[in-house]
Amino acid sequence: MTSGANRPSGVPFLDLGSVNNGLREEFDLAWKTVLDHGHFVGGPEVERFEREFATYCGTKACIGVANGTDALELILRGLRIGRGDEVIVPTNTFIATAEAVCATGARPRFVDVCPDTLLIDPGATAAAINSSTAAIIAVHLYGQMVDPEPISAIAAAHGLALIEDAAQAHGAQHQGRRAGSVGIAAGFSFYPGKNLGALGDGGAVVTSDLALADRIRSIANHGRAAADRYLHDLAGRNSRLDTLQAALLSTKLPWLDAGNARRAAAMAAYRMMLPQRCTPVSVQPGAEPAYHLAIIQVEDRPEISDALTAAGIGWGVHYPIPCHQQPALATLHERASIAQKPIAQKLPVAERAASRILSLPMSPVLTIEQVARVCDVLGGALS
Repeated sequence: MTSGANRPSGVPFLDLGSVNNGLREEFDLAWKTVLDHGHFVGGPEVERFEREFATYCGTKACIGVANGTDALELILRGLRIGRGDEVIVPTNTFIATAEAVCATGARPRFVDVCPDTLLIDPGATAAAINSSTAAIIAVHLYGQMVDPEPISAIAAAHGLALIEDAAQAHGAQHQGRRAGSVGIAAGFSFYPGKNLGALGDGGAVVTSDLALADRIRSIANHGRAAADRYLHDLAGRNSRLDTLQAALLSTKLPWLDAGNARRAAAMAAYRMMLPQRCTPVSVQPGAEPAYHLAIIQVEDRPEISDALTAAGIGWGVHYPIPCHQQPALATLHERASIAQKPIAQKLPVAERAASRILSLPMSPVLTIEQVARVCDVLGGALS
């Protein structure tokens, strides 16, 4: 992310201090409780949060892990996806989605996105499937879910695993189904800036496949067998959500929906007050986004971002370089394109959007007056 400076009198991109200060007493109690019992790893708060978050997402199981990138990698490993496999990934996503695929030895196969939502394009997804394809990762970007129906139908028709990257979609819904409940499993991040953010790193996998949940839980805990902690029957690793972060997340979870509603109100205000030349990302029919980010598309982004910075307004770009153009990943994309015609090496929708997208201030404490201030500055820059 590229961001502008924030001045005290301006509008911060994300005011985490105000977001968290309202729960200071509850945080102090959570810390005291964990400090008193001393179970800093694997304490009772972890099991409690896993139970609560699974219920919230509408799934049967939740496994707390170290971060959102690990969550996706563990899902892939739990599904035995690895070397020789390809996983379809939208190129417009944070690089962590692709990193998780690469970490298993599999290869990400990048596809383009829809021009209105900037979410994975079902048509491009279907065209990219080949004999090596093992899974599709549907990235619920900016807080809006991918429409589950077409992408689920494509996955089912080809016998592919549908995995959700829900790192930016805590509480998002589509026709009543929450993010995390439509694929075989979903990965969440609890990075502090997320809608449900910890006070440090954290992540989770949610799934209703209990056998997969058990396998992921084992892999994340050094491959330990459930019945004997000294027996390691899987090749595992260490990726655990620590007790204190779980306690803090349980404290914040009951407030998530109310915070998302305030984000939606702020986005509605943006839509009403944005200058005509600022185009917000579209909302699909049936979608109820969580508005993790407020994304618009503009021409002359450098000039506009300079005006925001001069006015003390925070901003970001999510993301200025599509994954298939990142140096660490471009070679993988080119090889896949050459090997499997007619997939084009260029992904024009994402490439064009990358130079136009701009993230405006967004948080559950953003006021309508602050939205109006941002829109006034945008209007001045575009006049």
